[in-house]
Amino acid sequence: MSIELYEKAKKMGNKAYKASLSEGRYPFLPVLDDIINREDIASEVNLGLVDIPLDRVVGTSTSGRTQAFASNFMPLMDPKSEFGAKWSALCDAHLEEGIRDAIKVYEYLNYYYVVEGNKRVSVLKFFEADSIPAFVTRKVPKLSDDEIVKVYYEYMDFYKKTGVNYITFSHVGGYERLMEQVRVATEHGGELGDETTVSAVGSTSDTADGSGTVIRADASKIWSDDTLLELKAAYKRFEKAFKQKGGGRLDITTGDAFIVFIELKGFDAVCDMGIDEIEEGIAAMWQEFLVVNEKYEVEVSLDPPEEKKSKLSQILAPNYSASKPLKVGFVYDGDPSKSDWFYQHELGRNYIKEEFGDKLVALKISCNGKEEEIISAIEDLVENHGAEVIFTTTAQSVGASLKCGIKYPNVKILNCSINTSHRYIRTYDARLYEAKFLSGMIAGAITDTDKIGYVATYPIYGITANINAFALGAHMVNPKVKVHVKWTSLKDNQTKNDIYKSIYEEGIDVVSDQDMINPSEASRKFGMYRLTVNGPENVTMTVYNWGKLYERIINMIMQGNWSSADAENESKPINYWWGLSAGVVDIIMSEKVPADTRRLVEIMKGLIIEDKFSPFGGELKDQEGNLISPDGEVPSVDEIIKMNWLVSNVVGEIPEIEELDEEAKILVEMKGVQKDENSSAG
Repeated sequence: MSIELYEKAKKMGNKAYKASLSEGRYPFLPVLDDIINREDIASEVNLGLVDIPLDRVVGTSTSGRTQAFASNFMPLMDPKSEFGAKWSALCDAHLEEGIRDAIKVYEYLNYYYVVEGNKRVSVLKFFEADSIPAFVTRKVPKLSDDEIVKVYYEYMDFYKKTGVNYITFSHVGGYERLMEQVRVATEHGGELGDETTVSAVGSTSDTADGSGTVIRADASKIWSDDTLLELKAAYKRFEKAFKQKGGGRLDITTGDAFIVFIELKGFDAVCDMGIDEIEEGIAAMWQEFLVVNEKYEVEVSLDPPEEKKSKLSQILAPNYSASKPLKVGFVYDGDPSKSDWFYQHELGRNYIKEEFGDKLVALKISCNGKEEEIISAIEDLVENHGAEVIFTTTAQSVGASLKCGIKYPNVKILNCSINTSHRYIRTYDARLYEAKFLSGMIAGAITDTDKIGYVATYPIYGITANINAFALGAHMVNPKVKVHVKWTSLKDNQTKNDIYKSIYEEGIDVVSDQDMINPSEASRKFGMYRLTVNGPENVTMTVYNWGKLYERIINMIMQGNWSSADAENESKPINYWWGLSAGVVDIIMSEKVPADTRRLVEIMKGLIIEDKFSPFGGELKDQEGNLISPDGEVPSVDEIIKMNWLVSNVVGEIPEIEELDEEAKILVEMKGVQKDENSSAG
């Protein structure tokens, strides 16, 4: 039984590991020793035996076993290992009699890092326990102007007065606001008198009493035991409802949302609410939660930065030459001769070879898509060939790129994906939706049936924006047109021919297909084509000019501007997402495109390049007719990247992950857009 539970826990660990990579977070347990230095700490305080919330236990004190656990404390080791056996035995013990032994932790900034008891934490987190007894030593940071530190000092005062350690806030003032709301509540709240104190059982030498119950050591408090029970019950109901309504996707804490909720409803009213009533209240005031904190967006470079040729950068920049060339490596987790995607990147590699001549050596390795193979390829390029810059060319390889970025901090590793930026690597992609909009204009102009097909691959970041931009372009010139989206990654698809069969059966006469032909295949089903009695008639093609992107990035490196050319904060990660204005994407039109249509497309292309027109600048409505964005209001870069809805003239849906084939599931788990199941709340 325990072995089966370990296997389940390990799957949860693997899933969290992949999710951490896709979100740009360190995939293993954070290590407190790596986070703080001795000089950062003002003092240490022994809090004794305390019941601590398990969701605040986030890491380990030292690096010893950190890589045995994913970031959610679920195990990563083989079930047959000694580690797996001990975890399973501890699991059996918990099922038989419960885990009662207290762990030892350090508290820092209201997070807990385990000194002793990592596997106990792992097992209890697996069983979704709420808390765990722990001997706590608080590491108090030196007071500074850093808001995180100031919030923590406010928390320490709040904890001293209440003993509550499960509510957190993002900004200064949250704890004061909460205490005020409880103070003015007449039925469930209020405060004890100044002379009233409650004796606490225990002191700094407390031990667990054998029942698993722990009494906090601080003797004085401002709230009665009844108030504490009411607060915890109300907060836990709110926490459950908030998560069910999608609150976990917002860049705020549950505490941030809770204080907004009770300030509107009142603490007494919230204490009397059932979970269904709380859910209704959350849905009604969703907009308030959206503006609690300024939403963080990954810094995206929309255009190549201006070249900086300062004297300092010229002095520090290496002098690349035939005797000392810049060594750049490309990793293809596929064969460029059999894949249109890798073939386009191979064209980019050949382009920079010609552009930089003997100042650059452009190496390449092709391998399969397994992570260990990609890691091996990167290691080979670095250790055996001295590569200083490496481009990994698929989103699937972001995990391997991150691991190697950590291992080789002096190597510049860039992964071809969007919305996966983090400090260990940089990411890049082409802003294809601009060219897709122009392609859609042509499709809308030449269709005779008002039915256009769009063959899409995976429902991941950026792809939905491409579909929507194409459909908007078609609608601009032909309001009657419908765009029928067809996903090639559905598990029910027998072959790609099944998709083409449905296209014919539905009367579709214009199709937007893969952007380039596979080098090894003789087919005209690429780009955008019209279906005729004589077969596909190619009309236009959106193209990636990866060579232009690689050239700009390499120029930054050669000129010594890698650290300062983009972000105001040099340590902030960068995502290069360049489009028509940078020459990274373009559109090629055949003579089959009517002259007037070609002229209109060229005009619109120029406006997009000059940033005078956005494909998403008009009124945007989804398939249900909901207004997403009013006319003249352009969605943010983050909103465009993460579009999880389709515009009103698209026929078809974004598939659920269960509908996808196994290869697609892996990618979508890391970088997929998800349909909003709680759209009424947001």
